[in-house]
Amino acid sequence: MSRSSIARSLALVGVGLGAGALITVGGPSNPATAQPAAAAPGIASTWAPGGKRERWTADNCVFAFIDHQTGLMNLVENTTAVTYKNYVVGLAKTAKLHNVPVVITTSAEDGPNGPYIPEVLELFPGAPVISRPGQINAWDNADFVEAIRKTGRKKIVMSGITTDVCVAFATLSALDAGYEVYVVVDASGSMSPEVQTASLMRMQDAGAIMGTWFALSCELLSDWRRPAGPGSAQLFIEHFPSYAEIFHSHEAMSKRGAGAAR
Repeated sequence: MSRSSIARSLALVGVGLGAGALITVGGPSNPATAQPAAAAPGIASTWAPGGKRERWTADNCVFAFIDHQTGLMNLVENTTAVTYKNYVVGLAKTAKLHNVPVVITTSAEDGPNGPYIPEVLELFPGAPVISRPGQINAWDNADFVEAIRKTGRKKIVMSGITTDVCVAFATLSALDAGYEVYVVVDASGSMSPEVQTASLMRMQDAGAIMGTWFALSCELLSDWRRPAGPGSAQLFIEHFPSYAEIFHSHEAMSKRGAGAAR
């Protein structure tokens, strides 16, 4: 599907996520008349004018992918393996789309934990991959901390396996070191739903933000008129099945309407 096709359908659907990125002239039965609105404004630094809560943007955060390894994937029981991996890859593609710095780390990858999942590694051939020789908490590894520090970002997007150990320990340490942490809950896996809930509660109590890959993607995009708008739509089509069905059904109806108009 071409990006122009995505943009056209995005204009008509409004995607239900801040509709208004593009306006339609002449009604939805005439996709050829969909016209872009004014140029996208810059992303506001806070959630409200004069506010104090800073938004997460592509310019102020770094993504930390912790121990999404082929062996450890077998420990994820709070959701299905297919769903979980889909969101992990979707999160990685979000970082790639917005050109956000990425730091990857593994634990005992030569043993049963296995190598990092290749779908993510292939997206970031130049990213630092820190192989920890024994530290359970990634923050106890000086190379990992230095890789984060070198980005100059004070906001860290954390995800990994397992949520209660690898994600929680690094999150608690990063918070203690003065960083802000956004935990991507659907890209972090645990051994049961109960363990997942307890882990998220612990990190939230310590001051971490809980969120999802889809919500973070929308926060980084901020406005559908931005250059990453079509790429974001394609990303959601690939990794958010419900969105894909809405998109494809609307596209089919638009084509049918265009054919009838002739």
